[in-house]
Order: sequence, then C-alpha cells, then structure tokens
Amino acid sequence: MTPHIYSRKCAFKSIEDIKGKKVTVMGLGLNGGGEAAVRFFLNKGAFVTVTDMKTAEQLKPTVDRLTQDKSLDTSRLTFRLGEHKIEDFETADCVIKNPGVKFEGNKFLAAARAIETDLSIFLRFTDCPIIAVTGSKGKSSTVSAIYYGLCQAGYKAFLGGNITVSPLTFFDDVNSDTPVVIEFSSWQLADLRGRGVLRPHISIITKIVPDHQNWYGNMEDYVADKRLIYADQTKGDYSIFDAGSDMPGTGPDKNLHPGAETWGNLFASETKATVLRYGKGKPGVWIEEKKDGSYEGKVQLANMAEPETILTGLSVPGEHMKTNVLNAALVMYLMGVPAKKTADICKNWPGIEHRLQFFHSWHSAPQTTVKFYNDSCATVPEAAAAATQAFGVPVILMTGGTDKGLELTPLIRTLTKPDSNTIQVKDLYLLAGSATDKLLPELDKAGVKYHGPFDGLEPLLTQAKKNLESAASEQAKNQNAKEEIFVFSPGATSFGMFTNEFDRGNKYMAEVQKIFQ
Repeated sequence: MTPHIYSRKCAFKSIEDIKGKKVTVMGLGLNGGGEAAVRFFLNKGAFVTVTDMKTAEQLKPTVDRLTQDKSLDTSRLTFRLGEHKIEDFETADCVIKNPGVKFEGNKFLAAARAIETDLSIFLRFTDCPIIAVTGSKGKSSTVSAIYYGLCQAGYKAFLGGNITVSPLTFFDDVNSDTPVVIEFSSWQLADLRGRGVLRPHISIITKIVPDHQNWYGNMEDYVADKRLIYADQTKGDYSIFDAGSDMPGTGPDKNLHPGAETWGNLFASETKATVLRYGKGKPGVWIEEKKDGSYEGKVQLANMAEPETILTGLSVPGEHMKTNVLNAALVMYLMGVPAKKTADICKNWPGIEHRLQFFHSWHSAPQTTVKFYNDSCATVPEAAAAATQAFGVPVILMTGGTDKGLELTPLIRTLTKPDSNTIQVKDLYLLAGSATDKLLPELDKAGVKYHGPFDGLEPLLTQAKKNLESAASEQAKNQNAKEEIFVFSPGATSFGMFTNEFDRGNKYMAEVQKIFQ
C-alpha cells in the first residue's frame, strides 16, 4: 500500500487566521475527539459543519452537549448527520479528519482543499515539549503512568491523544514549559505523514505485536506508520525502544530491512535521536529480580558509571506493567526527577480505567472473596493472554468478542497448551462473537472446558454467580479462607454488542455491581 503524504502547508497561517474560515469536522463520534474539534473551531471564530454517517439519534449525547452549551455560538454550527455531502468537503477551507477514516479511496477527503487533524493543528501551533508514545501493547498504561508521575513530581503536564482526550481541549493552557504526553495510534501517526510537525523530545515505541491487520493487511505497513514517531527527532531528543526479541514470525522483513533482527533494532538504526533501550539494553532500563521475590528497575545512561534504581514496586498487577511503568520512570528521570523520588511516585501509581482495573469485591461465602477486574481495553489476543498471568495465581477468565483479523495463537496457546511456566486459567467464560467462533474449535480439540458462549453480559454473569456460589459452598466445608480473581479481558473488539471498548468496560462493571451485590 502506498501511503498518502500530507502537505507541510497548513490551511491557516495562524490561530487567529481561523476566524471566519469554513471548517468541516468529519466524524463527531461519542468519545470526545470530534466534539473537541467542534468546540475549538467555534471558539476560534470558524463556521463549522460537522458531518457523520451516524444519525442524530445515535450521536444524541454529543449533540446535546454541544447544542445545550450556552458558551458556544451555535449559530455558526451546522450538523450533517446520517450522511456526508460532497459540497461540505469541496467548499470548506479545511477538513478536520477522523483518524478512523482511510484517505485511500475516500471521495469526500479527495475533494477537500486541505486536510488536518486535531493532533496536527495542536502540533503546528504549540511549542511545548512532547512526550510521544506508540506501539501495540501498553501504550495507554505507559502514557498514564508518565502523566501521573510528572504531575506528582510538580510539573504542570497534560495528557491527550489516542487515550480519548483531544489535545485541543487544553490548547490554550500550554506553553513552552508545559510537558504534553501524547498517545499515538498508528492511524493518528499516518495522518501526520509529510507534515513535519511531530518532533517529540522523547518518543517511546512499546512492544510490537500484530494488530489492526484487518486494516493494514501486513506487519510492514502497520509498523511503517509507527516509525513516523521518531522520523523528525534530532540528536538532542531521546528514542526509547524494546531491547528484546519479537514474536516468532512477526519481525522485520529481511529483504526490506537487511540486518534488522528485531523491530527495536530497526528503529534504533533509523532514529537520529539518542537511543535508549528497555529490557536488557544499556544505555537504558531493565528489571533486576531478587531472591525474595522483589525487584528493582535500574537505569544507566551513557554518561553514568553505575546504574541507579528508579522503580522498586507497583500497586497494579502484571509483569507487563513493570515494563510500562519502568519506561514511565525513565521519562521522569530524563525530565530531571531524582531517582528515589521517581521510584516513590511510581510505586503509588493506581493504574487506569479498563486495563486490569480492580473495581469490585464480592463475598460469595464468609470465607470466600471474589475480586473483579476490568481489562476491556485488552483488544488483542496477546493482552488477554498476559492478563491470565498478571496475578501470579489461576484466574477466572471472561473473554471473547469480535474478530479483527488477528491470529489468536497467543491466547489459544495460553488456554490449551500451557507450559511449565504458564499459569493455567481456573475457569473460562466466553462472550459471543466472531473471534470466539474461531477460538471454540481449538478449545474443543484440546478438551478445555468453558461456559458459553453467551450473547450478553447479564446471562454470562448470572451463570458465573451461580457457579461461584456453588464453589464457595464446597469451600466453606473446608473452613479455608479463599480469594478468587475474576478478570474480563476480551482480547478482541467490541463491535456488534457494544459501542467501543470503553462502553463495554463500563457496562461490564455496572452489570457486575448489579448482579454481585
């Protein structure tokens, strides 16, 4: 696939130049990005047309927030919902594109005079230090931990991007001393190709695994968009990459990238920034395990004779979280936060919503407690597999959903062929969907028992409650205290049954709290 290259030239000479211009916002949505763009351009004096293929009824919560906000001049706002009209694109001075819309083959975008995104506008007209994070796994946890750490260390910092907060919401609050942490999806990066506006002071690429293959079709095109994160960095900046190996069969194409054994090595060979590695590389950061089961995260830069300790523990579960927070600690250290203070702050990071989020505890019997975790943002099989290992004990797993063209092998292997180092799942509940349909034959072939698939949360959780009560009754006879871990980690998308992974997580938590009172 030949990617589209956008213009370095902007439709607006300055922020003041927005006043009086005609702006079409393509994609209103329900997660705030389109709404933030509408608010921003109205407040800057533009005439705004917002267009979305979803109907006014489907978008009612967002439409209501805009129309009922007395601070907005909605006389300059036009809604075009349930359809797109070509003239809204042809006559606009600028179209603000939703990252979930492909440019290729889109007649509406092809008709636009100029195309920008909320991120490109933010990056064009601000000069704040950018900490940019992309990758396949751990992006949101990493940016959240960085943001938390910087704020706790006394910085006035902001967090935005793919984590569902548009940076346009805090555009007027930043300056050259304000660190801004941005999570980038591959699509958001693709929308910046050619513009020359992304020059992060610190960039991180988290672990690369197959994702969005229904969109890209191959790993090379997917990773090509990720590589844009460091394309315009210079020697005074930092690029942080994985020092470990890739999943078998998913590394760089040796014909296209001779000598690049892993994605991390390829990235390191390309960036002009100072390279740091996580995992086992020096200069960089790594974890040292102790005999008593504790661990320390170490950092050693090129100018350091000895490493320093920047991580001494976490309040959130999961081996993968150690890496995510270790990278956050490295960013804090590079931003001038002392090592001990960094470790003390990171130890108290509470985690984030929808990612191994503890939210409810239920006593099924006097001596049995069930702890419920929401990992709805685990939308790839690798993340669901990791969730089964995160707690160090066998968990009750609820998984499944809609297929997005990914190999289910990591989850299948964990559920059906665990090795001596893999903790087996104690009980398995399946939510219906096309990904689940691909999982079932493998479970049946391996003789793995499961409940479902269920067509909704309510019947699944009701059945789970009956089973847990029955098990607790048996456990009561033994007079032993027991704690169960119930984690919803779908490893798939939510389309069909839910609006998105956040809607899925919220509904799961609400249903658990209703059923397991």
